[in-house]
Amino acid sequence: MQTRLADEQISTVFAKSLQQKDLIDTNDTAVIFYDLSFLNERIQDLIATFPATTLHAIAIKANPLQKILSKIKTLGVGLEAASLPELHLAVGAGFTADKIVFDSPAKTTAELEYALNAGIHVNADSFAELERIDAIRRNGRSPGTIGVRINPQVGTGKILATSVAGDYSKFGVPLNEYRHEIKEAFLHYDWLRGVHVHIGSQGCQVEMLISGIAKVLGVVHEINSELHHQQKPGKINLFDLGGGLPVAYHRDEAPVSMRRYKEELEARCPELFTPEYKLMTEFGRNIHANTGWVASRVEYVKPGKTIHTAMLHVGADLFLRECYHPQDWHHEIIVVDQTGRIKSGLDEQRYVLAGPLCFAGDVLAREIALPKIAAGDWVIIQDTGAYTLSMWSRYNSRQIPKVIGYYQDGATFEILKARERLEEVLNFWA
Repeated sequence: MQTRLADEQISTVFAKSLQQKDLIDTNDTAVIFYDLSFLNERIQDLIATFPATTLHAIAIKANPLQKILSKIKTLGVGLEAASLPELHLAVGAGFTADKIVFDSPAKTTAELEYALNAGIHVNADSFAELERIDAIRRNGRSPGTIGVRINPQVGTGKILATSVAGDYSKFGVPLNEYRHEIKEAFLHYDWLRGVHVHIGSQGCQVEMLISGIAKVLGVVHEINSELHHQQKPGKINLFDLGGGLPVAYHRDEAPVSMRRYKEELEARCPELFTPEYKLMTEFGRNIHANTGWVASRVEYVKPGKTIHTAMLHVGADLFLRECYHPQDWHHEIIVVDQTGRIKSGLDEQRYVLAGPLCFAGDVLAREIALPKIAAGDWVIIQDTGAYTLSMWSRYNSRQIPKVIGYYQDGATFEILKARERLEEVLNFWA
């Protein structure tokens, strides 16, 4: 299976989209695209890799578009929600409670009641949250299953902001400090049946992911042994692996495949792949990132003695992380002409790709070598399917671009979300 879309594939699709009647008009100064065939392929590969009983809860926060969520549903997977509105997005897309996982470090009592009474699986983030859940259960029927998030404290990856298993983390219960208390929680709450572990997203090596899972599995064995010894009812049989498998953002990267990740995990933790446990996963970036790309029309090119500046219609509004932390994030760039054909060669001058927002840090790329760019050309930013539109910034009140999905390299197109109307932006601030 390919790991990311080729430049030529994207150029071909974009050229076809420009030729489609009523698909892209002059107001569409930027357009977001999703390869829906590639998205299906990635999800089907995930399903085929893990045991059939696994619940694959795709992270809504990576890409919350309602039409995307509805398409995901048809493949038989579930969703992971990190807020009450995300829970309602999942329900609105037609997902049943048994296909939804609720994670958040700041769940209110009302949110917990809603999720548990609906039968949604909840991963508690702290001992205090377990106490709230216990009170809710004492006051009435709560069919939802429950796990607790454990921080295995195995270190941080290359990107600190997306690493959540260091000695300190805002998420979960730290295992090194609270090993005894974690065991006691399972001995005390007979309804507590699951554990949740997530090491980080992008920048965390596979060995770190597996080490964290193995460390939590070790304490699970100890707890189940003690439950058996004390003749307590039940045992831990739900294991949420989280997500975090890195993807390729560079043309020359060869990321670890889902199949290889599973094989390495199974070699280290074979018990997880027996009927003894029901697995859950929470992949988001790995499913979505490489399926998306963004095309922005070049409005102006400002010449300079050594550097040209191409003014685009997307910037820190769509690429928050990339603009604020360029040392951590990278996107490959393609320049195409007004018909969608890839431009060749390299200009003698280097380029800054600047966004439309009114602050100096709104820059997608600095001093990069590109073909000669002219006003009216299009700049295509690759691998944008995750954590871009979902992190849209309202600064300067820019309109959200049109979102287009396509199948089979542009054999068919559909508008997944229309370009935001001016009235909708005004209503947001009303």
